[in-house]
Amino acid sequence: MSEYLIIAGLSGAGRSTAAAVFEDLGWFVIDNLPPALITKVADLVDRPGSETERVALVVGRGGHEYLEGVGTALESLRRIGSRVRVLFLDASDDVLVRRFEGTRRRHPLGAGEGVVGSIAQERLILDPIKDQADVVVDTSDLNVHQLRNRLVQLFGAADEAEGMQTTVVSFGFKHGIPLDVDVVLDCRFLPNPHWVEELRPYTGVDLPVREFVMSQPETKEFLDRLDELFALLLPAYVREGKSYLTVAMGCTGGRHRSVVLAEELARRIAGHGFKPTVHHRDLDR
Repeated sequence: MSEYLIIAGLSGAGRSTAAAVFEDLGWFVIDNLPPALITKVADLVDRPGSETERVALVVGRGGHEYLEGVGTALESLRRIGSRVRVLFLDASDDVLVRRFEGTRRRHPLGAGEGVVGSIAQERLILDPIKDQADVVVDTSDLNVHQLRNRLVQLFGAADEAEGMQTTVVSFGFKHGIPLDVDVVLDCRFLPNPHWVEELRPYTGVDLPVREFVMSQPETKEFLDRLDELFALLLPAYVREGKSYLTVAMGCTGGRHRSVVLAEELARRIAGHGFKPTVHHRDLDR
């Protein structure tokens, strides 16, 4: 069965980097293909003797006219039995502005508007595609190498992955809630190891902090109730056809409580038959 990945996102959020990553992963990548031609590509891919099975299509460069018809094309691909996923690359406005200023590139929608206005306009245009995304990746805090690692983590082992791919992310609320998550959990109700002088130099991956967090009376009850919640949610998401699930666990700085609980939540999710990966976004801040 042929497989298609639609790569969309905001200008400056990393579409070109993503295209290069998927080429390295063995996908046949086509950049800026008009939506009207997507089904024509499918005809060629499904032709007897074709050796191309996985096609990544980068869409959205050039504005609204290059997005019209994407939804219809996706429906057509699914109707013929192809596996279709949508990857959307996002980033915060201030990061996108800095990237354009740093490279001195002109925003593709920048005719007569500043960068901020162009970004806002592009967000509106891309909203329908983002709504259909199987996975959204926030590249605000990722350099090129980190974005590559994130995409390889998500898609590199797709052939071996069974069912829904799950990720648990720890983060600090003071650094902002991640844009690319499905469920956000707040563990700031637990005592903060940062205020324990002998624990302050450590992080949640270190045993002293882990023992402190796990010894709190509320921790076990919190995790037990989450275990019950995810026992309900995980199979329900699978039944609805969800391919990716990202759960974010937040504390104040993202270095102590959320790190411990993200690791523990991933262990609980694994107990339900999934193979979650764990990412500590703010551990080194």
